[in-house]
Amino acid sequence: MRGMVALVMIVLGVVILAYSGITLKTPGKPVDIGPVHIETTRRHYIPPVTGTIVLVGGIILLVVGKQKA
Repeated sequence: MRGMVALVMIVLGVVILAYSGITLKTPGKPVDIGPVHIETTRRHYIPPVTGTIVLVGGIILLVVGKQKA
């Protein structure tokens, strides 16, 4: 189980670094002005530094998991 989480973290870290950060869009708060209904979205930016941290964390988790086994 620990190895699977480590591999997912490594892949996710590599993807974030490959794209120089990722921008995610989530639904925002809808705005109602009289009869007009406007849908909004929020953007969340995941910087490359986060990808580096996730990648290193996944490698450490993989190495520690191998040592205990």
